[in-house]
Amino acid sequence: MRTTPATVVKRLRPLQLAAIIFLTVSGGPYGLEPLLFYVGKGGALLLLMIVPLLWDMPTIFTVLELNSMMPVNGGYYQWVKRAMGKRWALYEGWWTWLYTFVDLAIYPVLFVVYASFLFPGILPYKVPICLAIIWISAAFNIIGIVPVGKISMVLTAIVLIPFLIFFVIGFSYHTGPISLGNFSLKGIGFTSIGMGLYTVMWNFMGWDNTTTYAEEVDKPIRSYLISVLIAFAIVFTIYFVTIVIAQNSGIDFGDLMNNGFPALGALLGGHWLGVLLSIGGMASTLGLFSAVLLSVSRVPKVMADDQLLSPKLSALHPKFNTPYVSIIICAVVVSAMILWSFTDLLIIDVTLYGAALSLEFISLIILRIKAPDEHRPFKIPLNIVGLCLMTLLPLCVYCVALAAAFSTSGTSLKPAIFAVITLLSAELVWRVIVWKNPAIAKDPL
Repeated sequence: MRTTPATVVKRLRPLQLAAIIFLTVSGGPYGLEPLLFYVGKGGALLLLMIVPLLWDMPTIFTVLELNSMMPVNGGYYQWVKRAMGKRWALYEGWWTWLYTFVDLAIYPVLFVVYASFLFPGILPYKVPICLAIIWISAAFNIIGIVPVGKISMVLTAIVLIPFLIFFVIGFSYHTGPISLGNFSLKGIGFTSIGMGLYTVMWNFMGWDNTTTYAEEVDKPIRSYLISVLIAFAIVFTIYFVTIVIAQNSGIDFGDLMNNGFPALGALLGGHWLGVLLSIGGMASTLGLFSAVLLSVSRVPKVMADDQLLSPKLSALHPKFNTPYVSIIICAVVVSAMILWSFTDLLIIDVTLYGAALSLEFISLIILRIKAPDEHRPFKIPLNIVGLCLMTLLPLCVYCVALAAAFSTSGTSLKPAIFAVITLLSAELVWRVIVWKNPAIAKDPL
């Protein structure tokens, strides 16, 4: 019997998935440059060790268990819906959609920053370049997930190879003993610690985003386990080594924050190394934008299928079978946000993400209570009390960062207030939905 095109489904394989996860979560240490400016030597490495342990590991374990239990498109939205009903699923999807718009707006802006090392006269053309990046990436996402996976593998190589060269030169440049600092935050202001936390949290977040297309992954349970472990090992190692080299290089931390790793590369190895890191930075931002757009574009579709958003958002492309309407809407909104400052976007992004992540932790605990015997190929070896204690770790990190943003009348206060107001908008959206369709409230699942 001849196989029809409709039954031939191309799915992501583990290495392609690992590349997408790497680009969704990290894309290399680009964006980590302000860390040394905020918390100095030792403080930077201390946060790099503490945050993954308290913020990332509980998140990764939660994602792996829930995804093994429900490897379906929509990922975290579907988990929250099953555990807590449509109202909280709307909160989860709405907050995720909003924070991803903010997140996506960061990458085209950073692309221009890294490109300016090669082309100093590029800054006046920032807006058209950003728009080109947004819409070219949208086109690739409309074509399908496998092209995105293949491109992600290429971009990952372009990101990693310059840093491997940078590592060799960086360690050979410093002839004396390598200093790791005193691993202390003593003498650092609370606001600076908060901004350091925001910086590290942003560079380590997004593990749950990679589950929204689980049905498009080959052998999803096994593939996610392998791919997440590979991606986490690469991310942590490259961050740690990069900061060690940076803090031993003698570069002014303010210059590093303003001019990025290409300036550090030029200091250590000459202009050619700065050029390589500049190219890597551009590849990183392109890969991050495409990978994050891939994840978020699947969420409005499943929300539309549940009548929480317009059914037009669930429309699939007749040829590529991708949620092209959702992708186009994402691209339109992000196009309007590229003029915001990096610091403001960072604070809003992490604040919204942390709130959405909290619902995933609660869902993990509720589903352990509601469906204790349901098959979970990956199961966190903790009971309910242990899970509660585990989820308190990332929530404490989140609360400290948020408290630091509200503790000052400076530039971090306004975006933090805006983020909290944006969180409250989810309830308004829910009430509008129930007003238009009262049956939604009567059928919470």
